[in-house]
Amino acid sequence: MQKKYEYLKPEDYAEPRCLLCDEPYGAKPSVKPVPQQRIIDKMNEYMSRRDYDGAEKHLAYWLKEAKLGGDKKGELMIRNEYIGHYRKTGNKEKAFENADAALSLLKELDMGNTVSAGTTYINIATAYNAFERNGDALKFFEKAKKIYEESKAVQHRLLGGLYNNMALTLVTLKQFKEAYVYYDKAMELMGKVKGGVLEQAITCLNRANAIEDEIGMEQGEKQIFSLLDKAYDLLNDSSAERDGYYAFVCEKCAPTFSYYGYFLAADELNKRMENIYNERA
Repeated sequence: MQKKYEYLKPEDYAEPRCLLCDEPYGAKPSVKPVPQQRIIDKMNEYMSRRDYDGAEKHLAYWLKEAKLGGDKKGELMIRNEYIGHYRKTGNKEKAFENADAALSLLKELDMGNTVSAGTTYINIATAYNAFERNGDALKFFEKAKKIYEESKAVQHRLLGGLYNNMALTLVTLKQFKEAYVYYDKAMELMGKVKGGVLEQAITCLNRANAIEDEIGMEQGEKQIFSLLDKAYDLLNDSSAERDGYYAFVCEKCAPTFSYYGYFLAADELNKRMENIYNERA
């Protein structure tokens, strides 16, 4: 019986694209994903020690790995981490550069209406707000809001964080009435979240600043001091774990307490912050 003719496959005759990876020319390389959760956990570890140089080197290494492995989703996650990193370290150009790269990846991956896109829009908006591009920030917060509110998978913490940051931008644009609506929504949602007292404390302080900005210290004194008292009580709540994030919140809140003359509270928060950072050094 005559043997049936067998057609050769490309891998039977083509030279490998790379001698190390053993993939033939013309073959589509397989994606080699980076370990996203491990990258995020390590970033949190660096930030809990305020090791910004270590954090930047960490992200640079994994960005290179994501590109080499063709992992676009991994690269998107790393670009988001970069946006936050450069916002915290005050590097406007690098923050915006990574924001543009993240938007390009969303388009390339056709993910513009996903929850991941919503998170990216929030990161970009927060960076724009930090560098006083408030009109642009509000546009991205609105895009994120639409996605988050239409999704059943979004956690209360994410939506509450969006509302708090959105309100902060509205205050800078002097849209106080709208801002208070979102501060109320943020307080309600964070009350349903484990450890949400820290976010509620930040919201109280943000609202106090908004009241002073709108009507002045003399007229708003009673409301402002009431919010400061509430914020300090929330920071002392036993449900708040004294970890690296708690230290970050203390560092963020202390200057506001000091500004309004709550010097003992500010000193106490700074001591807690330093103790936590020193333990992790």
